[in-house]
Amino acid sequence: MNPLYQTPRTGAAAARFDEGLRQHMLGIYRNMGIGLAITGLVALAVASTPALVALIFGTPLKWVAMFAPLAFIFFFQFRIERMSVAGARTAFFAFAAVMGVSMAAIFLVFTQQSIAMAFFAASAMFLALSLFGYTTKRDLTGLGTFLFVGLIAVVLASIVNVFLGSTLLQTIFSVVGVGIFAGLTAWDTQRLKSEYAYYGRSEAADKLAIMGALSLYLNLINMFQLLLNLTGERE
Repeated sequence: MNPLYQTPRTGAAAARFDEGLRQHMLGIYRNMGIGLAITGLVALAVASTPALVALIFGTPLKWVAMFAPLAFIFFFQFRIERMSVAGARTAFFAFAAVMGVSMAAIFLVFTQQSIAMAFFAASAMFLALSLFGYTTKRDLTGLGTFLFVGLIAVVLASIVNVFLGSTLLQTIFSVVGVGIFAGLTAWDTQRLKSEYAYYGRSEAADKLAIMGALSLYLNLINMFQLLLNLTGERE
């Protein structure tokens, strides 16, 4: 059962729990925000430096830039238990910097106005859905399996479409992908509340908060990229 829906706390215990949860979630959003800032600054710096653009995207290093973020995610999954809170936070910020290198390519393909508009739209969607996940009384636990199955299906179909090159299919996958990451935003937010209800104030909860920041960060980044592919004006 979701810990949020077990016997409710009352009185002073409820007040302490609510304050602890608030601080926990603020820490998650703060780490996420710092990660996004690092990504944006690194992406802009790389895209504004012709020598770096030529070195990274004009050589086989482009494959390293493309797959390095995925390697970082696997690193997190397998090493998080043995890392300190400070180490996990540092690794997350390093991941955000690597992601910035990878995302520098969007500044070479899309206009800055369309990038800004797509990010604003994705941010607005993220805030609304995360707020829903935080405040809703509905248990969203069962939604997770459905969303992950859909995500895997879209990823596999997108890989196949790399060889097919269908613009129509890519558009369909982008629309479905936006919906999936929108749902994951609400689901992840409620999951993070549940983790705090289960672990409370502990080192395990602090490390899970770093992973939570990573999850929400990826949801927003993916929504942004998919919306940019759908609506972005190319250079």
